[in-house]
Amino acid sequence: MIALLYDVHGNLPALEAVLEDAEGAGADRYLLGGDYAAFGAWPAETVRRLNALDARWLRGNVDRWTLDASEAPEPARAALERCRELLGDEPAAELAGLPASIAEGEDLYVHGSPISDVRSFMPDPHERDEELIAGERPRRLVFGHTHLPFERTGPHGVELLNPGSVGMPFDGDHRAAYALLRDDGTVERRRVAYDHAASAAAVREVLGEAGELPARRIEQARFDAP
Repeated sequence: MIALLYDVHGNLPALEAVLEDAEGAGADRYLLGGDYAAFGAWPAETVRRLNALDARWLRGNVDRWTLDASEAPEPARAALERCRELLGDEPAAELAGLPASIAEGEDLYVHGSPISDVRSFMPDPHERDEELIAGERPRRLVFGHTHLPFERTGPHGVELLNPGSVGMPFDGDHRAAYALLRDDGTVERRRVAYDHAASAAAVREVLGEAGELPARRIEQARFDAP
């Protein structure tokens, strides 16, 4: 059984809670969907913990940005640069060099969509879905990026699955989100409680002023955290 872990964002306590839950459920392999180190308080520790897993890794947009913050939106750059300092140049380069997609059986795994790691599907169907799928016809397309867990049918009958974010959910639920892919092909989306307030406080302590926005996002489980 494979555990699908996306968007950990350096939140080690959330990751540890998810790994304990997944191992208890019988997961023996992992698919890691990108955005591993920034914007949390534990960039290096999170990557080391993930390295201990039997896992396949994808690159996310934040993994590119951690190596080169000039590609990121200006408000995120200070936090990215601090996270790169904590992570180290060599691990940052390794994350940025990961593949953009992985095909396994009839399923395709990406970070945002087949066309982009910063453009993705939303819970409700949209006319842009056809463009985002970029001509791909997998049985199931698994992606993250938006931090919104959902399942629905997309163009051409492709099953769209977003397992949600381990480290920074944006659906109003503070619990860490991930999914299990069972050997029979069925999917179970799961949520795991952890001390999100302590993680937010650690982000403020470690990243300083640059950590204020990610800390609020962890606290409020919203992208548009005021």
